[in-house]
Amino acid sequence: MQRAAVTAVLAAAALLLSACSGGGDGEPKSGKSPSSSPAKPDKSSSPPADPDAPPAKGSVKVLGTVTEDLKSPWGLAPLPDGGLLVSSRDEATITRIDEESGKKTELGSVPGVAPGGEGGLLGLALSPEYASDHMVYAYFTTASDNRIARFLYDEKKPAGQQLGAPDTILRGIPKGMNHNGGRIAFGPDKQLYAGTGETGETGLAQDKKSLGGKILRMTPEGQPSPGNPEADSVVYSLGHRNVQGLAWDKKQRLWASEFGQDTWDELNLIGPGKNYGWPDVEGKGEDGSPEFVNPVAQWKTDDASPSGIAWTKGSIWMAGLGGKRLWRIPLNDTKPLAEPEAFLEDKYGRLRTVVAAGGDKLWLVTSETDSRGTPEAGDDRILRVEVR
Repeated sequence: MQRAAVTAVLAAAALLLSACSGGGDGEPKSGKSPSSSPAKPDKSSSPPADPDAPPAKGSVKVLGTVTEDLKSPWGLAPLPDGGLLVSSRDEATITRIDEESGKKTELGSVPGVAPGGEGGLLGLALSPEYASDHMVYAYFTTASDNRIARFLYDEKKPAGQQLGAPDTILRGIPKGMNHNGGRIAFGPDKQLYAGTGETGETGLAQDKKSLGGKILRMTPEGQPSPGNPEADSVVYSLGHRNVQGLAWDKKQRLWASEFGQDTWDELNLIGPGKNYGWPDVEGKGEDGSPEFVNPVAQWKTDDASPSGIAWTKGSIWMAGLGGKRLWRIPLNDTKPLAEPEAFLEDKYGRLRTVVAAGGDKLWLVTSETDSRGTPEAGDDRILRVEVR
């Protein structure tokens, strides 16, 4: 059911200059006091015009509801032969959704998941060799840590028994009631990337020996990927508060969304070994500080609280939990082409996950049944969206 339609607003998401931020789930903020550094205009020269750059103004059209009555949906993985896999954070199940009929078929539950706070069964990803190995990857919270495991998906078995035993490839990611990260995705290089959180222990983000507050890069077997900043570590970037969005653009550059604490949420362009500033900086910091990388764009936390992101049609599309809207950030190479635009504001409630569906289409997952929303009849749902 749609909420009162509110005119989509243009939010002044600063194109300023400095370091990095963090995040929550749209929950009450706590911890380090917000950065007091003033926002400064970006004085760098604009890159040459991209002939494939998107229009400054975009549009969003909801084509329909694929399915509804989902409980705490979190991760979404489109299958190559059609259909969508969706995880339930609190029920610890993975369900297949038929794109045409919306029919739900439960594959099975993930053993050992310990839901609580922002933890539970979170991100999903398909193996880059899925056509031959049928492996599904999941990021989830246990009683002791966050970890990543893979499962054989056997469609020939009865419903509820199609998910094989977990093969844990990485364990020891710090867990907490909040800031568990949870997004996983295979990149164009066929390596597995994971966004983690610092669990509220802000110092973990700058601790290179901790897996918390990082973006991780690993082989499909969970080993440090060739070319990582440190050969014996899966840590790819650091200084993050809570990363729940990962996406690659047409030039195979990695982008990530990050929850801020009280002041700024972020969209970051990720580079190997780069430091994104948390907890020393939230949002863009002072000019001339080479230690930390500034976000490409930032938002007030009430306007975003960003979870999933996707890239299509020359723009990053960002799902907002606390902001209850879908953000569009049009890009000219690595710089915003125009101010970010907000769509669907408060129309479908909290938005958790957005995934490219090919061409000008996106899948969009709502998040009203996750303990912080106000569910109405039909929540939660997966929407099919057309964008420009």
